[in-house]
Amino acid sequence: MKIRILLVDDHTILREGVRTLLNTQEDMEVVGEAEDGEQAVNLVKKIRPDIVLMDIGLPGINGIEATKRIKRENPEVKVLVLSMHDNEEYIAPVFQAGASGYVLKRLASKELVSALRAVHQGHSILHPALTDTVFKNDSTHENLSALKEDGLTAREIEVLRLIAKGLTNQQIADELIISIKTVQAHRSNIMEKLDLHDRVELTRYAIRRGLIQP
Repeated sequence: MKIRILLVDDHTILREGVRTLLNTQEDMEVVGEAEDGEQAVNLVKKIRPDIVLMDIGLPGINGIEATKRIKRENPEVKVLVLSMHDNEEYIAPVFQAGASGYVLKRLASKELVSALRAVHQGHSILHPALTDTVFKNDSTHENLSALKEDGLTAREIEVLRLIAKGLTNQQIADELIISIKTVQAHRSNIMEKLDLHDRVELTRYAIRRGLIQP
């Protein structure tokens, strides 16, 4: 069964391009389009898509408010935000509104398709370019600073957090929209930098640094 997608953006040319891309995928189908937030909320009620691909800067109610209303009225419908904004003031409200992911309009078409599939499978998605932005404003800033002092990059910190949560290499690859080989490379680098040797030691380290709760 195909993933049914509702496109929400006030730029007709962008919608046309995304529609063409998604309709060429064997497992996807664009079932509707909206150019403002109110229209998006109403269309979700009518056509019940699997995923709403949502812009933020919409006329009328914006994408964040529209997401809140969609998730309140149709909690089973997933929302993936596709935005031009890469600053943290937009990212946090999007996830607080109930969205499953936040990706940038400048990403490649292959990455957008992968993000949609990952969201449909129940993963949360954050564009890799936004990781540093979120870390800089994270409430666990001191712990993250300590992690970076240990030599870990922002991406390695994110991989470590997912390892400690018990995700497999494949699940981490799906969530971060990267290859399994890249996950394995990050994992090796983390273990070498921290002089740790297995998942148990990595998990203990992540708990100690406040990346996850014990």
